[in-house]
Amino acid sequence: MSDRKPVVIVTGASKGIGLAVTGILLEKFNAIVVGLARTRTPELRAITSARFLFIECDITDESAVENAISVTKKAYGNVDALVLNAGVLEPFCRIASNTSLDAWKSHFDVNFFSLVSALKLAVPHLRSSSLGGRIIFVSSGAAVKGTAGWGPYNASKAAMNSLCRTLAEEEPDIVSVALRPGMVDTNMQATLRATGAEAMGEASHAKFVQAHSDGKLVKPEDAGHVIASLSVEATKELSGQFVSWDSDECKPYRRE
Repeated sequence: MSDRKPVVIVTGASKGIGLAVTGILLEKFNAIVVGLARTRTPELRAITSARFLFIECDITDESAVENAISVTKKAYGNVDALVLNAGVLEPFCRIASNTSLDAWKSHFDVNFFSLVSALKLAVPHLRSSSLGGRIIFVSSGAAVKGTAGWGPYNASKAAMNSLCRTLAEEEPDIVSVALRPGMVDTNMQATLRATGAEAMGEASHAKFVQAHSDGKLVKPEDAGHVIASLSVEATKELSGQFVSWDSDECKPYRRE
């Protein structure tokens, strides 16, 4: 069994779940982590581990992603896992509203087409990983539930799950898992509480406000631990599946 450190690329590493995953991979799993984000936040600057490399990268820019993967390969010789966490929730809009088609396309550029680019570029390296390549798609319950006002997000996460299932069929030597992290206490939740009411409708919006008020939001470190653990330990029977962070399937990957 190899004792070399796994090399994990995390997109959207600057905040929320991505930041939690990055920290857990470094601290608990002794991994080498390459964090991709558009800006280096104070939280990322505070990471002093020699096993962390930050690369400024707009994930919608295919050439920038190609460069990031090339830099990773040159620096560490391997790419063992990819955590696809970067994403946006906006625009909040009803399908029949006057929201421009360009707004939908911009959303899909981030939440879906960037995934295709990253996979095209990373899969050849993951195939040759001596640790067994793994890809964790950070999905959402929105992929299977049509929350009003979340048309672009619902659709892009459903497309993400489909991409995961297809990749599992096409690349049997790579473990591909789509994970639902639940209602996580992140900036995304704060945004929907602040601006989502009109598009979502009162009742639906109130559910998220109440969950926050009641302290029922998932901690980024809890969902993040499952994602980090899956990225280095996920077994092949999970490949192609859409699983929740608190499901029985993920029990072995949750923090104690």
